[in-house]
Amino acid sequence: MAKNGNDAEIDEGLYSRQLYVLGHEAMKRMQNSNVLISGMRGLGVEIAKNVILGGVRSVTIHDEGVAEWRDLSSQFYLREEDLGKNRAEVSQARLAELNSYVPVTGYTGPLTEDYLTKFQVVVLTNSTLDEQQNLGEFCHSKGIKLIIADTRGLFGQLFCDFGEEMIVYDTNGEQPLSAMISMITKDNAGVVTCLDEARHGFESGDYVTFTEIQGMTELNGCKPVEIKVLGPYTFSICDTSGFTDYIRGGIVSQVKMPKKISFKSLSSSMAEPEFLMTDFAKMEFPGQLHLGFQAIHAFQKKHGHLPAPWSQADGEELLALAKDVNSAQTGSAKVEQLNESLIKKLSYVAAGDLAPVNAFIGGLAAQEVMKACTGKFMPIMQWLYFDALECLAEEEGFMLTEEECAPKNCRYDGQIAVFGTKMQDLLAKQRYFLVGAGAIGCELLKNFAMIGLATGEGEVIVTDMDTIEKSNLNRQFLFRPWDVTKMKSDTAAAAVKLMNPAIKITGHQNRVGPDTERIYDDDFFESLDGVANALDNVDARMYMDRRCVYYRKPLLESGTLGTKGNVQVVIPFLTESYSSSQDPPEKSIPICTLKNFPNAIEHTLQWARDEFEGLFKQPPENVCNFRSCRDPKFMERTLKLPGAQPAEVLEAVYKSLVTDCPQNWADCVAWARNHWQCQYSNNIRQLLHNFPPDQLTSSGAPFWSGPKRCPHPLEFSTSNELHMDYVVAAANLFAQTYGLQGSTDRAGVIKILQDVKVPPFTPRSGVKIHVSDQELQNNNSSIDDTKLEELKAMLPSPESFQFKLTSIDFEKDDDTNFHMDFIVAASNLRAENYDIPPTDRHKSKLIAGKIIPAIATTTAAVVGLVCLELFKIIKGHKKLESYKNGFMNLALPFFAFSEPIAAPKHKVSKYYYEIDWTLWDPHGLGLGLFFVVFLHTDMFCFWHTTNHYLLLFFIRMSISWRSPCFLRECPCCIRFSCLLPNLKRDWTYRECTCIHLLPYLHAGILKFLFTGFLFVSCSMTEIVTKVSKKKLGKHVKALVFELCCNDLSDEDVEVPYVRYTIR
Repeated sequence: MAKNGNDAEIDEGLYSRQLYVLGHEAMKRMQNSNVLISGMRGLGVEIAKNVILGGVRSVTIHDEGVAEWRDLSSQFYLREEDLGKNRAEVSQARLAELNSYVPVTGYTGPLTEDYLTKFQVVVLTNSTLDEQQNLGEFCHSKGIKLIIADTRGLFGQLFCDFGEEMIVYDTNGEQPLSAMISMITKDNAGVVTCLDEARHGFESGDYVTFTEIQGMTELNGCKPVEIKVLGPYTFSICDTSGFTDYIRGGIVSQVKMPKKISFKSLSSSMAEPEFLMTDFAKMEFPGQLHLGFQAIHAFQKKHGHLPAPWSQADGEELLALAKDVNSAQTGSAKVEQLNESLIKKLSYVAAGDLAPVNAFIGGLAAQEVMKACTGKFMPIMQWLYFDALECLAEEEGFMLTEEECAPKNCRYDGQIAVFGTKMQDLLAKQRYFLVGAGAIGCELLKNFAMIGLATGEGEVIVTDMDTIEKSNLNRQFLFRPWDVTKMKSDTAAAAVKLMNPAIKITGHQNRVGPDTERIYDDDFFESLDGVANALDNVDARMYMDRRCVYYRKPLLESGTLGTKGNVQVVIPFLTESYSSSQDPPEKSIPICTLKNFPNAIEHTLQWARDEFEGLFKQPPENVCNFRSCRDPKFMERTLKLPGAQPAEVLEAVYKSLVTDCPQNWADCVAWARNHWQCQYSNNIRQLLHNFPPDQLTSSGAPFWSGPKRCPHPLEFSTSNELHMDYVVAAANLFAQTYGLQGSTDRAGVIKILQDVKVPPFTPRSGVKIHVSDQELQNNNSSIDDTKLEELKAMLPSPESFQFKLTSIDFEKDDDTNFHMDFIVAASNLRAENYDIPPTDRHKSKLIAGKIIPAIATTTAAVVGLVCLELFKIIKGHKKLESYKNGFMNLALPFFAFSEPIAAPKHKVSKYYYEIDWTLWDPHGLGLGLFFVVFLHTDMFCFWHTTNHYLLLFFIRMSISWRSPCFLRECPCCIRFSCLLPNLKRDWTYRECTCIHLLPYLHAGILKFLFTGFLFVSCSMTEIVTKVSKKKLGKHVKALVFELCCNDLSDEDVEVPYVRYTIR
């Protein structure tokens, strides 16, 4: 078995996504930590799973008890045949499979003080208060970090004690900020002004350091200086009055400073608690639950068991115990008045054991373990309480009976104790569609199996087209090393069947989208009870959102980004949809910055990615299109491209087929060497010829200043490792496109390079280099037809060449395919051109590969919240305030819950009354006097009453027959009107994915004017078939039309889309 420890190398292939969250230094510290987790019920195994996946040095799991029926409600590594066996012994082997680098040991003896000294972190679950206090005092005195986690039905508790002095190296995990400087004053508290391209983003109290300042060089490389923010572009620093005058330039960079924090022992903290809020709408709850949990311990100590589920007598007794606990308090833990209803509800559900609550608290607790091991991120100070009481019935005062919630000696006893047997029957009948079987998908499936979803007449359908890769194993815990290359959906389905054999689950390998609507058709969606997304891209999320809106199905949406996570619940007729609000688009890098004026490593990495596409993907694709009879319109489409693009494409094809076409490996090496010369020497020399280092702008300021860094050309050397990295990677990739055999023999490559002749280069006058994107846009002139004809004539005929070019799709996670080798070398060489600090392969992969940082702890916590919302959906909650959208950042830590935004209401106007409608309302039917659509005998008719009608000026149907695409998303517009003189006639056609039908209705408009009806001589299905040039499949039951209307005053009137049923 591979092991972690002092000398262990970090397996970047396994931990890559987590490394982008924690960093290498934190991972190394974690790999030297031994962790004890006591209690192997549902919460304990959840914590152990996340900690083992994280990669500590070792994990010891402890439990002196045996498996019971109620444990199976959430302990996913216990099976029915394990009843009566020790929980730790049974779980050890199954937990050990999660990570071969982490030895997992089971221990069933008592926790003595001598035994605890082996560990750096101790986690207690399912423990008594006496045990917590005794071990807590010992751990505090010995510097052993202690975490106490507990769940009681719908309630959770978490406590952290990391000693009297703990150093946090990074409080938030965000990348250090940097900004370019435009001015620094000489003052006592000098003022730094940054370029106004973007806000600096600093906060008062941050520490910064400086580089590349010309003039006030005393600041270059100085010790970190504390700042005070004065504005979005300014901040003050230390006394600069004695420094030399500032001339220009400079970069200011944020420095993460270590922070010392102190924790109180458990006993001290119980009397004087400090709470971390999880829900700001429940400000009083933490103090109340702090007493309630102590009362639970008192009840259990007195009776030897927890309060019986929904027992009013036990509820009254627990309330009395809570009052006694409160009376005994002398510190800030004492509350003025107990919330009796809350304490009773705690009693009613305390015997419950819910997988989603354990997933949420377990994810948080495991993240605290990592903080304790690494000093990365701010720990919880010191108590956290959580509840999900909204999962209970919405009716005030509703009570389940003791009989309904009594144990049934089945695997769902822990859940029945909270919700009763009727809820369990409902869960078993659910039919759910899970889209994605990655990290979130695996966690959802685990929770589905534990809560008993689709274990009766229902079914879970999970689809994912991806195969399992090594980097998945760190988070997607249903997969094992021997599953690599298998399909995710099938493997995940098989894994959860072992956890609960009763679950009915089917795996698909389909991508959701218009191409699979024959599979996921009307019958499929109408049979569903809901959809859960586990996707990693916005386009697929929006597609599924539109489908759920159309079919009026609830949608559970969630996502993670490192330690950040969010949950959104979409409820038909109640909430807005996922697509109703969107994040702002990512800020793109200007083209001219990429081409000629980079100033950050992000710019050089994006340039390298563009190089990869422009050298090894697009040219082979263009050649294949040129020579292929499958695309006879390639030349026609190319010549219609704007600006100089036609010439660029044809020149690239000519180069690929003639001038650059290699015959052997030596030709590939020669091509790579000459391309290196062009990119890192010749082009830079041309740029400096156009804009010399001492160039001034029209205002007299230095041209090479501010964000423009003056470059210098490089000289190639075979003794320079980076130069050779580039040549070897580029030559091998070039050889792959032509089907030639490559080589990694550097000595052989050097020998070939000795014979390569590099043409001399002299910068030319008259070469236009654009300084800004605006200038580039204004001068984007097209090439003359004569030049294009010459290029066409130079191209060989498609039949004259026999070889086939293969385009290369970028794949970041294969370290043997030269892709990242090329990206790293190309980017760092360009960075050297511009004196930008280079970056390593790890960071290059993050930026160039657009990797989403991920960690198992966040995923577990987010999915726990998702499944709590699932309970509410299945119970049929109708109140908006019952549901909770959530956001969390475990690094800070920070939690925010809010009720979902209600579905926005639109109004169809005016005159006599107004009619409200939302995106959930059915298809534009029944809009009263103003607009009524009759669908009769396959005809489309519009009717109006005297003086009150809407004017149809636009009708469109989505080619994705049952997925309405909203007008604001469509790039095209056809406005047409001949009905009123004040309306303009304006036709615009553009390429899009929609079918515009209004011209086909033109013939009926005159009849509409005189009779009030619009008749079409052929059916709508015939029109759609004619326009789309596609036959409607047998799976299509309805068409979707979008209508845009004006009233008589030419005001836009928004109306719902129309569903036109054809079968």
